[in-house]
Amino acid sequence: MENRKIVIIGAGHVGSHCAYALAASGICEEIVLVDLIKEKAEAQALDVADSVSFMDHAVSVRAGSCSECRDAALTVVAIGEPRLPGQTRLDLLGRSVELLSVLANELKPLSLTCPVVTITNPADIAADFLRKKLGMDRRQCFGTGTLLDTARLIRCLSQASGADRRSIQAFSMGEHGDSSMIPFSSVTIGGVPFAKLNLNKEEILTKTRQAGMDIIEGKGSTEFGIGRALTEMAACILRDEKRILPASVLLQGEYGQTGIHCGVPCRIGRNGVEAVIELELSPDEKEQFNASCEVIRRHIEMAASINESDHCPQ
Repeated sequence: MENRKIVIIGAGHVGSHCAYALAASGICEEIVLVDLIKEKAEAQALDVADSVSFMDHAVSVRAGSCSECRDAALTVVAIGEPRLPGQTRLDLLGRSVELLSVLANELKPLSLTCPVVTITNPADIAADFLRKKLGMDRRQCFGTGTLLDTARLIRCLSQASGADRRSIQAFSMGEHGDSSMIPFSSVTIGGVPFAKLNLNKEEILTKTRQAGMDIIEGKGSTEFGIGRALTEMAACILRDEKRILPASVLLQGEYGQTGIHCGVPCRIGRNGVEAVIELELSPDEKEQFNASCEVIRRHIEMAASINESDHCPQ
């Protein structure tokens, strides 16, 4: 692409680590950090820019404003408050809706044409809320969803099996949260179906779901994993790679679900989500997936009610 500019809105732990991972990858030429606290964005941009001096490629890293999104190749939304020990991602809903509503009012007049990827938690509800606020097509506005869960799943499968992560094909689906599910019927390790391996489903699912909280309880925030996950998704867009990665996209009949954002495998290219990939789920997996979707649906309704209240700026 001629334009390889990425704007990251939110310069906290997540936004700044996304900026560093993007800078280190060499997939873009320009990274712009935006934050309500301008001094923070400027300081984070300087810190990341210093690291570029020892890289084998050139990339400009600086602070800016939301108006920079007008000519960006990709806009990343990483605003919100960090999850505290003991909190679920859904506990962040109220504050995230308030912040996203204010941001949407600033972005909508820009008539964005680039893909907008949200990282803000709760991921699926935030992606749904922002897409509606911006009036964008599902191809253009979506979330990272279960992409990070998938990274954690692959790590857990590698540790349990002893196989290299590159030999593992697996996806986490559903909510980016405690109701996420794993379609084990589609998992293969070195081409061998999961059912033929002596591995414990429940143990792997529990470890995958718990990974985020383990990190938060240990050091206060997650950052490196999502930074790299976002970079993989950004590479698909800027390089038009058309890889299959999980994303939280609006479902329009796929998997029997309509009207909600949910983590599912997608083909991602220059214009965003090009197609939703429907895996063949077993009856038990369908039940787990539907249950996760119901959790998302309930909280989408809660987000709408928060937005309509006097506590959320219009």
